[in-house]
Amino acid sequence: MKIDVGCFYFIKDTFFDVIDDKELMQNKENGTKRPCYFCFKSKENDKIIWFIPVSTKVDKYKKIYDKKIEIQKKLGKKPAIDTIVFGYVSNTYSTFLIQNMFPVTEQYIENQYIKNNVAITLSNKLQQEIIYKANKVLGLYKHGMKNIIFPDIEKILKQLLK
Repeated sequence: MKIDVGCFYFIKDTFFDVIDDKELMQNKENGTKRPCYFCFKSKENDKIIWFIPVSTKVDKYKKIYDKKIEIQKKLGKKPAIDTIVFGYVSNTYSTFLIQNMFPVTEQYIENQYIKNNVAITLSNKLQQEIIYKANKVLGLYKHGMKNIIFPDIEKILKQLLK
């Protein structure tokens, strides 16, 4: 399967059977597949594709976002939140949860998110913002800020690449 960067995909249930991480957002069944994930390819390993969960629970994540802003202001910092991004997906205001991103290999990708026979994509500006912030967060993670991403991405990477 050709993976188009910046598009949305669903993950096979087997991924969650093989990768045991309680911080991963699990597939849900109720007639529709969810969550869908925004993806981009790893800079360091061409077998790895990073998946960022997308949620329509904007109010829930806006409260978390605002709380993070307030904490940074109280610490005297210029507020900058890289772990949560808001934007439109197919005319629906949504939340991109960079804090919940995780690696996947192609074998666990079920299919692309298609609506009315058209692949769902984002504006170039929003794609660039998400990928920029995700790579920034990955850099912070690699430099010791392990609590910035909830899933254990080191453990997941080891399992995927063995």
